[in-house]
Amino acid sequence: ERSTAEAPSAIRGPVEAFANRLKKNIKNLGKWVKREQIHCYRLYDADIPEYAVAVDRYEQWLHVQEYVPPRSVDPAMAERRLLDILAVLPEVTGVPAEQIVLKRRERQSGKQQYEKHSNEKRTMAVREGQVNLLVNLRDYLDTGLFLDHRPVRKLLARLCTGKRFLNLFCYTASATVLAVQGGARESVNVDLSASYLDWARRNFELNGIDESRHRLLRTDCLKWLAGGGDREGGKFDVIFLDPPTFSNSKNMNETLDVQRDHERLISQAMALLAGDGVLVFSTNRRRFRLSENIATRFDVEDITARTIDRDFARRKNIHHCWLIRHRSAAGGA
Repeated sequence: ERSTAEAPSAIRGPVEAFANRLKKNIKNLGKWVKREQIHCYRLYDADIPEYAVAVDRYEQWLHVQEYVPPRSVDPAMAERRLLDILAVLPEVTGVPAEQIVLKRRERQSGKQQYEKHSNEKRTMAVREGQVNLLVNLRDYLDTGLFLDHRPVRKLLARLCTGKRFLNLFCYTASATVLAVQGGARESVNVDLSASYLDWARRNFELNGIDESRHRLLRTDCLKWLAGGGDREGGKFDVIFLDPPTFSNSKNMNETLDVQRDHERLISQAMALLAGDGVLVFSTNRRRFRLSENIATRFDVEDITARTIDRDFARRKNIHHCWLIRHRSAAGGA
């Protein structure tokens, strides 16, 4: 006869501290995610240093990224803690073990965050606001959707009503999907990666976006900007510039370092911006410093604090974000 006894709890010993913190976070975020109808969000981000993982919820799945421990930490102890984390997650979150994906995450350099970790090619649609976006929890370190940029995408949706939009380094074009949902009349989306542009195309198809009005352009953003961009349709009302922190792709003629190159990138993008338009510039480089020349030449507003949602409140420097306008447009939109 099958036993009706409950399985013993995995929450015992040192991992109880992790479990309790996770429970607290779930409780603190619960009303907010329900009210805001947020379906993908961060639950835990190395809140307790000994349990150095990031836990993100994507609908009914968990994406767990382990921060590789420093050499001072015994590898066997780190492995034990990781196994304890994986054991308690289903009990605390209600997500079954088979819907928990683990990735090992190191400090990033070059294009490592965009390199494949596996080749399962399993995507699934998740909700953000009124749109659906494809994510891949297994193949790459990043999933195709930057959760910390959720408020930035909402901002772009508001800014783009009736506007012409340019998305540079567009990645999977999730920002454009939100911009179109917000009323963008047309857009140009530029990226060098064929894989990510195909992903963007599938995001467009999933949301019924007309590619004749919202173009996907495969080219090197650095070369495209240096060449004056594509002005066939006139200047852009809203531009989103979110370059990688660093890139040395073999398809590029030069390396990209956002700290070194941002003044040039912003200046070239501003040349494509309408007189009363706005450039949204964002970077995930933690110790980034905006060029004083940019602050002098243009009207610059630091909106970083407004673009950090509650689930990333512990990491105030997860990204930096500015609104940049032509001086004559100061006090406008």
